[in-house]
Amino acid sequence: MFHLTETLSAYQARDPAARSKLEVFLLYPGVHATMYHQAAHFCYCHKMKFLARTISQWSRFWTGIEIHPGAKIGRRLVIDHGMGIVIGETAEVGDDCLIYHGVTLGGTGKDQGKRHPTIGNNVLLSTGSKVLGPFKVGDGARIAANAVVLKEVPEDATAVGVPARVVRIAGEKTNFVGDVDQVSVPDPVQKELDAINSRLSWLEEYLDKKHEEEENKRKEKQQNEAV
Repeated sequence: MFHLTETLSAYQARDPAARSKLEVFLLYPGVHATMYHQAAHFCYCHKMKFLARTISQWSRFWTGIEIHPGAKIGRRLVIDHGMGIVIGETAEVGDDCLIYHGVTLGGTGKDQGKRHPTIGNNVLLSTGSKVLGPFKVGDGARIAANAVVLKEVPEDATAVGVPARVVRIAGEKTNFVGDVDQVSVPDPVQKELDAINSRLSWLEEYLDKKHEEEENKRKEKQQNEAV
């Protein structure tokens, strides 16, 4: 259920540009999209699906944020900027989540039933990230910018890359949404590339050493034959 006062407070807490609740209420498209969705979801649950989609499409036109009337949205959701966000019909978003522009909570085909992701509480979905499929993103997780998530993400983990790979935060739970850190995210692909480069350097050094030994043996053999 949408609770206006606590939602406005959440925007102020997480957006340094939010100067007052009045400004957030009047000018922030994320707030408008959530309010429209509350009305659309009510109509959807009471079998007024045409009206629900009408409200949803008006919200999309007005805010640039498309939330299907059937989606379930938790409390204190903060949508920063918001343009290009798409949330599918069977998607579920928990409490205290933070979503940036360009995020998609979508499906992977034309399957029936549950086909969109379930987002836990206190989850950060960074700019341009895509979460596709009927799996769960655990509480306290964060999805890095432009990551494409195709399988479940554990609690308090980070998903990075295309397709996304999960990186655990060693023994330490972090309030990712409160920290709002989209930059200092460890990249497992870069770690593997570094390991490959290290191995190649070792092989090059080994081959150079072997070549030098063979060259020394050849010269020694030539000297012995000359004698």
